Amino acid sequence: MFAFLFIKYYVAAQSVGVCYGVNGDNLPSKQEVVDMYRVRNIRGMRIYEADEEILKALEGSNILVLIMDVAGETIQSLTDPSAATNWVNTYVIPYSQNVELMIISVGNEVHPGDTVAQYILTVMTNIQNAISSANLQAQVKVSTAIDSTLTTNTYPPSNGVFTDDAEPYIKPIIDFLVENGAPLLANLYPYFAYANDQQNIPLAFALFTQEGNNDGGYQNLFDAMLDSVYAALEKVGASNLQIVVSESGWPCDGGIGASYENAYTYYSNLVKHAMSTSGTPKRPGGPIEAYLFAMFDENQKAGEEIERHFGLFNPNKTPKYHPPAVPIN
Repeated sequence: MFAFLFIKYYVAAQSVGVCYGVNGDNLPSKQEVVDMYRVRNIRGMRIYEADEEILKALEGSNILVLIMDVAGETIQSLTDPSAATNWVNTYVIPYSQNVELMIISVGNEVHPGDTVAQYILTVMTNIQNAISSANLQAQVKVSTAIDSTLTTNTYPPSNGVFTDDAEPYIKPIIDFLVENGAPLLANLYPYFAYANDQQNIPLAFALFTQEGNNDGGYQNLFDAMLDSVYAALEKVGASNLQIVVSESGWPCDGGIGASYENAYTYYSNLVKHAMSTSGTPKRPGGPIEAYLFAMFDENQKAGEEIERHFGLFNPNKTPKYHPPAVPIN
């Protein structure tokens, strides 16, 4: 059922994509993965580092590479403007005609106390300047991806605000995004919110299956989390800034509430919700741009066991939650 919904909604719209992580020793080749996106009409991909093998495979595919991350270990070196220009000359300009690059993400879930935090805005600026010099500023935007720990007072969502530690870090970045017409990227995981606070967050609220509104007027936790970030943006003078949900997913194993049934329910309901025209209470009239995490389980991903169970497809390329579906051309 999930695979059917997944393909059906991709044919209908392009507001949902899938993150492509490569931390596994049993995954298909990069060309095979690009072919999977094509035959299943998955129109958007997030990749976590600039990889010429993937970019070459993407040429002419019409897949939107909405997000291409600057690898974390590369960020500090790109504080040198000439190095940033070389990066753009290597990974952006040669592919700009045949690969639909949309957003370069400098940093993924960087926290204000992280060593790399001091470099994020400088590198964003350097890459933006290089992109502008190549006259690609209308096609390719520069942003960064945050997680929900940068906000607080998130319930009700209208009270959402950036934490005292986060605001000095994120406010100049938000000003940069506003100035350059780029969205903010946000990784939102109702799963972790539920797993960490089961007493106050019903499972149905996290899985989009709650009947009726809760006390704050929200039918699901995803909307509440997204609107709390929008509220925080309003409080720093960025009420018109758009958010792209750059990651969201639910594990099928490895932790509290992690099961095939719950993962299926979350992914299928998120796809339907994102593709609908309902939007969120604060930003009605969707669709919502969201990227599902992730294409495959990554058996070599660092961290707790749960991190290795977010995949939508098996390494043999069959859908994890349904027998193989007939490809749609």
